[in-house]
Amino acid sequence: MARRPESRSKVVTIFTSASLSALTSHIVFSSGFRFCASQSKLAAWEAPAMPKRVKKTAVARWFNRISGSLLTIPNAKCMTACFCSSSLFFITANVHLCFMLPPSFLSSVGRYNVVSRALKKEVFMQVLLKRTAVSMIALIMAMPLSAEAQTAKSVPQSQVQMQLSFAPLVKQTAGAVVNVYAERMVQRQSPFAGDPFFEQFFGQRMPNRTEKQSSLGSGVIVEANGTVITNNHVIDGADDIKIALSDGREFPCKVILKDDRVDLAVLKIQSKNESFPILPIANSDAVEVGDLVLAIGNPFGVGQTVTSGIVSALARNQVKNEVGFFIQTDASINPGNSGGALVNMNGELIALNTAIFSQGGGSNGIGFAIPANLVKVFLAAADRGDKSFERPYIGASFEPVTSDVAEALGLDKVRGALVTKVVDGGPAAKAGLKPGEVITALNNIPVEHPDALGYRLTTAGLGATVSLTVLDSGKEHQTTMTLAAAPESTPRDERAIEGNNPFSGATVANLSPRVADDLHMPPDATGVVIERLKSNSPADRLGFAVRDIVISINGVAINTTEILQKTVTSNPSFWRVEIERDGQRIRQFFR
Repeated sequence: MARRPESRSKVVTIFTSASLSALTSHIVFSSGFRFCASQSKLAAWEAPAMPKRVKKTAVARWFNRISGSLLTIPNAKCMTACFCSSSLFFITANVHLCFMLPPSFLSSVGRYNVVSRALKKEVFMQVLLKRTAVSMIALIMAMPLSAEAQTAKSVPQSQVQMQLSFAPLVKQTAGAVVNVYAERMVQRQSPFAGDPFFEQFFGQRMPNRTEKQSSLGSGVIVEANGTVITNNHVIDGADDIKIALSDGREFPCKVILKDDRVDLAVLKIQSKNESFPILPIANSDAVEVGDLVLAIGNPFGVGQTVTSGIVSALARNQVKNEVGFFIQTDASINPGNSGGALVNMNGELIALNTAIFSQGGGSNGIGFAIPANLVKVFLAAADRGDKSFERPYIGASFEPVTSDVAEALGLDKVRGALVTKVVDGGPAAKAGLKPGEVITALNNIPVEHPDALGYRLTTAGLGATVSLTVLDSGKEHQTTMTLAAAPESTPRDERAIEGNNPFSGATVANLSPRVADDLHMPPDATGVVIERLKSNSPADRLGFAVRDIVISINGVAINTTEILQKTVTSNPSFWRVEIERDGQRIRQFFR
């Protein structure tokens, strides 16, 4: 009886599917097996050969090319998938052939089908078990290779991977994160100080109360000799600093270098012949949004704590800091985490936890950390023995590019640093920069805003020559600039003012780019500036402040500290003073 067309079509479809499955099984199995054999030195083992008739087909040649390319993939996970696929393909092929085709059909095509010949000889099950067993053995041999071969970043692929633990990474890194205890003596001024009635009984010196204040933070050991990096605000003004290790040991330490502008400080543990665990420093420019991170520190003094999260953003400048370039993370950071480590999945320091955005004092999932590349530059300055951290001077002022500015200049992106002022003779002027131009990149790294430009210049370091991408009138061009320290073009000539005058208790200095940089003032500021103030001095009580520029006294222009000192010794009956504060002119009269 003739077979109906529907049945014949079904048989052809089943046979085609089974043949493709068998071919795929053979190629994947052979490729994966040859790879594992080469890795485990099992050269004596060989995969079963493909039938000669099948070898001559175009499909076979195509599969052979695929198998050859599979051998070039150095990822053990791919090979694991090969072995699993091999087993599945092979079993699928044989199930198709065994259970979906009639015996008469198998007999009719027996001389062309290797599987039907195996069935006729009643060794099909042996072949199936042999291939499956060898596939599983190769799978087991390939599993240990997966950890070593996994170098590229990847997201979790299964529930099993989601259940993996950070514990090995924590054990590797936590020992290099320490607690920093800082104590300072603070003198509380009496609320009756300056009151004439109480001064009758106690004189000019009112009884003040002295008390001890303690602050707590974290730090990271970056050198085996006990060099620790932390935030400046953790140890600022401290009289006594101690380091507590994760194993409970405590050591005194001293400050090697600190800077409030970048909010970094380098400490040295005072110990004899001790070797400490360290945390290697990564290249923070390689960090990407979405990278997994761990934050390690001592929040609220409860003890060393580890939290996990991801990198939420880069180049953040919402934090009030001289270097407005931070890595943002959603890993929980709280008071006490300052100076602690932000660690990548390779166990490297990528940033130093510094600040949080919070209205209630707790973590809201918005934390900011100083990038590791800035930490490297700061550590290099400390290792050189520098007494202060000097940033490059470029002799120009910048503003962010707003949407209106971008539209006016024809920019396609709201990004870059807009040049607003250039100091004559400065590095920027020598590089040909002009007001109205926009710096869009430094050394081919995009510049998001002026703070990012300052960060890139700082991490480039003094003495470096950088390449700037400048946009002018819709056209980009390249220029180079050599970075140097701010010059003291005018002698500082510091003078401490005393006597019966409004400036008594103030220390003044002649402004120069170097002094302006020290006081965080515009680089082109000129004149005489108040550099320091004694607490509760006449100048302090009258409302003068550090960074005030003295313009004139009783109509006399104050251009140097020498002129100011001569003017205040004239002892006039009244004082008419003009100062500049944050760009605003202020006039005051005193008797």
